[in-house]
Amino acid sequence: MRIPIWVRLLPAAALLLAGCGDFWQAPDGGSTSFSLSNSGNISFVPGATSGNTATITVTPTNSFTGTVSLACAVTTTPSSATSPATCSLSPTSVAISSTSAQTATLTVATTSSTTAGAYDITVTGSSGSVSETTSVCADVSTTSGTCSAAAGTSGNFYILSSNSIAGYSVSSGALNAISSGSYTLSGATASSVAIGPNGNFLYVATTSGFIPFTINTSTGALTQGTAFGDQLAEAIQVDPSGKWLLDASAAGQLFAYPITSSGTEDTSRSIQTTTYLAGNTVEQGGLAISPNGALVAVALGNTGTQVFPFNASNSAPIGAAYSPTTKPYGGSGASIAVAFDPQNRLLYIGETAAFNSNTNSGALRVFTVGSNSLTEFSYSTPYAPTGTSPHAILPTSTGNYVYVASWQPSAAGLITGYSVTSSALTALSTTAATGTEPYSMTEDNTDSYVLAVSNSGTTFDAYTLSSGQLTSSLTSSSLSTPIAIVAAPLP
Repeated sequence: MRIPIWVRLLPAAALLLAGCGDFWQAPDGGSTSFSLSNSGNISFVPGATSGNTATITVTPTNSFTGTVSLACAVTTTPSSATSPATCSLSPTSVAISSTSAQTATLTVATTSSTTAGAYDITVTGSSGSVSETTSVCADVSTTSGTCSAAAGTSGNFYILSSNSIAGYSVSSGALNAISSGSYTLSGATASSVAIGPNGNFLYVATTSGFIPFTINTSTGALTQGTAFGDQLAEAIQVDPSGKWLLDASAAGQLFAYPITSSGTEDTSRSIQTTTYLAGNTVEQGGLAISPNGALVAVALGNTGTQVFPFNASNSAPIGAAYSPTTKPYGGSGASIAVAFDPQNRLLYIGETAAFNSNTNSGALRVFTVGSNSLTEFSYSTPYAPTGTSPHAILPTSTGNYVYVASWQPSAAGLITGYSVTSSALTALSTTAATGTEPYSMTEDNTDSYVLAVSNSGTTFDAYTLSSGQLTSSLTSSSLSTPIAIVAAPLP
């Protein structure tokens, strides 16, 4: 189990991706004006004219209206394929005039002589300077089955351990290290990691302060900079504007550190310090900022959850906390994880020990975000993901699903999924196993992978998704006590 950083400071204690593309899309800090998703991978025999289609959905965000042009390309084929599959879309553009999503049909065409195997197809939506993608795998087989060949190469992601940061991608069904993407944190112990909204820098919070790294956006390589700031940081996040580094500190304060567009400390501006209510140590998943940059939430253990207004344009961006503080459900347990949905509608809170008579006592609470207030969903009791300790919460970019990674007593962790509406969650029919004590989840920027790390089990897991269901596709046990994972954002 990970030892909290404040304890370590006491003097006495001196992913063969087996599936193909899915319809996930990483959050992008609120600048994207639409997202693409699909109905899942497809499987059919060569020459078939049924079962060879998928639905492409274009969902507007941030009040977007306009025309989105659609195009598709077969990007991966079996080796030396004969009569390879082709793709087409109908219609080839959709008009967005309201908050309603629009759809198109992707058709994959083959002949009776098409080489069997997996064909990875990328659908691109474009409007002005905005371009988004989603990936579908077509399993062209002589027998029925599921898409089982590698979907290609993932985007870059970074895994934090207690004394190192390392970059990886998934390709050829294996977890592959990024060249010049790994650093040992000499003489420092890490607690949290955060990546900038443009993917050109990241920070590691350590006992030596924040260690900044510049990211080569082409190769993923890291270049270490000079440490600065708080040596007691427990959880950090970069705000969507890229102007501030937020720090939930073991000193009982929420800091906003001014940073430049390249990720260095901006010494021309002042650091803001805000005292929050006393509570247990803030965990890696216990700090979140809304995609529009308007709210910051901090999970403070048995004290509950505090929410602060935030305005990146202000010299002191953190406002006065919402009142009252959201206490743990039933007056017991602890708030340990928080997340905002991508449409800025909902706040998710993960709590322990919410149900005293239930072995799986972890709870997922859901609140509608209002002006200076939170309104809890109308339910008799909160949602109960399988497990006792919901340490990580991951909403999808469309807001249609949310996933909770929980610990279980003396067992591997589990990810429980829910479909989401503006007023209720519905549990999905299956859960996904993780390593022991899952600590952190993220999405890769190709819309193809859901990634998780487990601290005690020293494992990395990757999953594919179909109609909300997660399917394990790659597990690696070669990591050293991973505590957090972040992925490069969408281009």
